[in-house]
Order: sequence, then C-alpha cells, then structure tokens
Amino acid sequence: MAACSRTSLLLLFFLFGFSAAKELLVGGKIDAWKIPSSESDSLNQWAERSRFRVGDHLVWKYENGKDSVLEVTREDYANCSTSKPIKEYNDGNTKVKLEHAGPFYFISGAKGHCEKGQKLIVVVMSPRHIISPAPSPTEFHFEGPAVAPTSSATTFQVGLLTALGVLAMYVVFLK
Repeated sequence: MAACSRTSLLLLFFLFGFSAAKELLVGGKIDAWKIPSSESDSLNQWAERSRFRVGDHLVWKYENGKDSVLEVTREDYANCSTSKPIKEYNDGNTKVKLEHAGPFYFISGAKGHCEKGQKLIVVVMSPRHIISPAPSPTEFHFEGPAVAPTSSATTFQVGLLTALGVLAMYVVFLK
C-alpha cells in the first residue's frame, strides 16, 4: 500500500510539477516596456519565442507616471486606440494574470508610443492543445488570433509526461 501511495504522489508531481504557473518579465528584462529601437527589438519578437500558459503572470517594469500598460481589444490594438481599454495599469510594476487561453493585446498608454511600436500580443496556450506557429507582427492581418510558436521541447515534455503516466499506472495496477 505504501508503494502505491508513493507512486501516486510521484505521478501527481510529474503531471502537475511541470505545469506550474510562472512570472514572466515582459521582454525578459526590466527596461523592455519602451518604444523599440528596431523591428527585431519588438516585444512581439520576444513573445513569439516564449510560451505562455493559463495561470502565468506577465510582469512589466517601467517608470511610474511616465507610461502605462493598457489591455485592449484586437481592434484597439490594431488602431492604437487608448480610449476604451479593457484594463489600465500605471503603477510602474504591473503584474497581469493570464486567466484563459487565447490572445491578449497590450499597448502603451503614453501618447504616440503605440504608433511607434510599443505594443504586445501574447497568446496563451490551451491546456490540452499544442498550437501552431504565429505569423510575424508584419504579417498579422487581424483575420484571426495570433498563436504562439511550438517547439520540440514542448513535444518532448508532453511525450515524457505521457510515458511517465503510463509507467506509473502500470506500476500501480501491477502491485
């Protein structure tokens, strides 16, 4: 019975331990929430290389009172419209929980910054699906949501978790 209990705990650790929510610093550095110096410096380039899961938190660090982060609709993102944000953050240390799968759109609230490229699309993966690569921001036609790129590391992790689950079930039912 003790072996069965230990095996069950081990299985739970492997199934849930790898999917713990993370705090992700936007752009990977403290001063990333700014007008990009080039297309390759765009926060969307960073987002395309990153994985976002339900429950993760995005963290922005910026100078309080000089800028803000606005969560907006897809249309307001495309038009850089700051008039009707879904949510507005201006504390200089913004933390946003990604509560559902799909796209999230963020723009700067500072006048003229969005038009100069200070904006971000984050696509949160569905808990049960691996999503195909996203189009680059220049190819984004707003016909559908942008999606996060997939990687062989994720495929490997899913395969490993499946194999460990099957092995644990085999051990539990064999005893």
